[in-house]
Amino acid sequence: MTKTILSIQSSVAYGHVGNSAATFPLMRLGVRVWPVLTVHFSNHTGYGAWRGPLLAATDIAEVIAGINDRGVLDQVDAVLSGYQGAEAVGAEILKAVDQVKGLNPAAVYCCDPVIGDVGRGIYVREGIPEFMRDQVVPHAQIVTPNHFELDFLTGRTTTTLEEVIDAAQALRATGPEIVLVTSTVLDERDADQITMITVSSDGVWQVSTPRLERNFTGSGDVTAALFLAHLLSGTDPGAAMGRTADAIYSLLAATTAAGSPELMLVEAQSELVSPSHHFEVERLR
Repeated sequence: MTKTILSIQSSVAYGHVGNSAATFPLMRLGVRVWPVLTVHFSNHTGYGAWRGPLLAATDIAEVIAGINDRGVLDQVDAVLSGYQGAEAVGAEILKAVDQVKGLNPAAVYCCDPVIGDVGRGIYVREGIPEFMRDQVVPHAQIVTPNHFELDFLTGRTTTTLEEVIDAAQALRATGPEIVLVTSTVLDERDADQITMITVSSDGVWQVSTPRLERNFTGSGDVTAALFLAHLLSGTDPGAAMGRTADAIYSLLAATTAAGSPELMLVEAQSELVSPSHHFEVERLR
């Protein structure tokens, strides 16, 4: 049966971040997506200049209310969110999650808790990190922090595999059932490798891929979307992570080889469903 995701994220006309990064890959995997926009910018803010509106929380609520007017919110299998520009927007997302779950108790909430990154620190507006930690993450069943965000959310500094696993378990104790740490920087690991780690009640898994020279804005948005899609298909968390890692690395490798400044979601779309690269997933527990 086709799965449906209500994806509440930003949008850009040029490039691929937020819903502009997540919607097409999800559809390419056969998932039905209902995108709700939180901003509609000309391009992502990493360019230093952009144009376009930041939508008010009331606008977001109106769109969701309109979907509900069609009597279809009970068809939603998961709510997906990423960058939240203001607490009011986050509050509307949580209201939407509660509304969807009230209509479909089996629905899940997947939150990519966008706060910052290693080397950059916190890059969201003041107050958002604490709101994400205290209000949003405990509401989610699935969270996909990077290493920096995991440390912030748990108040820890982790540098080893065991410390990351312990932190992920601590984060699970606040509410989420599944934690995917999308990238880790570990003291004992090869600097040329990047590792994903998934922790759930079913086990702990890791997968490593080569580190590419460039980082691409939007890759985290695609990662969260693919991981959620594979979970919804019935894949266990370790295998879902492995399929996500294969696709993300293959997409980024193709983008890097082409010298493109933005993710090549259209040109390399085959990598989303039949990745050129495959990496072994190791079950740790």
